[in-house]
Amino acid sequence: MKKNILILLTTFFIALLAFGQYDPKALTILDEMSNKFKTYSSFKASFTFTLKNTSASINEVSEGELLVRGSKYRIKLPKMEIINNGTTVWNYMKEANEVNISTYDPADDDISPNKIYTMYKKGYKYTYVGDKVEGSKTYQIVELVPEDRKNRFFKVRLEINKLDKSIKNWKLFEKNGNIYEYSIKTFTPNTIADDTPFTFDKSKYPGVEVIDLR
Repeated sequence: MKKNILILLTTFFIALLAFGQYDPKALTILDEMSNKFKTYSSFKASFTFTLKNTSASINEVSEGELLVRGSKYRIKLPKMEIINNGTTVWNYMKEANEVNISTYDPADDDISPNKIYTMYKKGYKYTYVGDKVEGSKTYQIVELVPEDRKNRFFKVRLEINKLDKSIKNWKLFEKNGNIYEYSIKTFTPNTIADDTPFTFDKSKYPGVEVIDLR
């Protein structure tokens, strides 16, 4: 009896130590995912974006499009667009027909679409949570916890396709109760030939008000 209790206690404490640490199985999964991402020169994806906050009774769902080429990205949502060419960021608000221009500072960019594939390599602990089966596909769930307690996100959860190592879903858990979820619907690699999509073209937005914050 005492031996069984000791085994249970040992298992419990090992689990506690493993949680939020540098789990080798999680690292293997993340490395496989990241290495697969490195083989793409670019990609485009469609996704479903959900913002939830139970205490504030928020549950917003919208569809979006994403383009990524190296450090550059473009996110399109129904009410806004974010364009980043690696040095400059354009934030376009559709309802106001207004674009804010600012200098890109990677330090201020919490979790961008291209960082999601490599962010675990610096400043995060990682844990393998388990597998999730949907139809014929199995997804490996990994959670990241920032080492910096000042980070506004306290956890990031990734669902990674066990077979092809692609990301199916990621959730960002903010300290204020907001949960941001991105679910990939379609994913097409190596489709963007140049950097044209990653610059704001004023001529395509008639009457837009430009606010330069640089």
